[in-house]
Amino acid sequence: MITLRPLEDADAAVVASWIDDGEALVMWSGKAGFTWPFDGGQLLGFRAADPARRLLVAPGPGGRPVGHVMLRPGGAPRSLRLGLVLVAPEARGRGHGEALVRAALAAAFSDPDVERVTLGVYAHNHGARRLYERLGFREEAAHPGSVQVGETWWTSVTMALPRPPALRG
Repeated sequence: MITLRPLEDADAAVVASWIDDGEALVMWSGKAGFTWPFDGGQLLGFRAADPARRLLVAPGPGGRPVGHVMLRPGGAPRSLRLGLVLVAPEARGRGHGEALVRAALAAAFSDPDVERVTLGVYAHNHGARRLYERLGFREEAAHPGSVQVGETWWTSVTMALPRPPALRG
């Protein structure tokens, strides 16, 4: 079982170490404004720039993070945005990604005012898209040419999950 806690300053360098190149940085962060080479200071600055962003980590054995996720206001009333989902390289392939997203959704829907959670994912990130679909997210819109990485333009996809009926009041 994965639990979440707020990102602590010392966690930022650990999370940053999971990003191994500029393309991986864009895949993880989209248009968040991070630059390569990425470091923990950028993540701390990102958090400080908007206190409404909830940067969360999933601690593993010994408390060292094995996952990271963000929840922030979603732009629409009664909506949260899920983003910056990342699992430590040594923890990948063991179901931690699904557990991490499930824990984030539980945190999001623990607020009775939240009626839906949205996220953005790149169209070619098939593994992440399959995970989100398995958890009930559905595609709402595709955004061709969302970001240029090298010579290639990537399409982003907005997905949404309404509050599950079992959690409605």
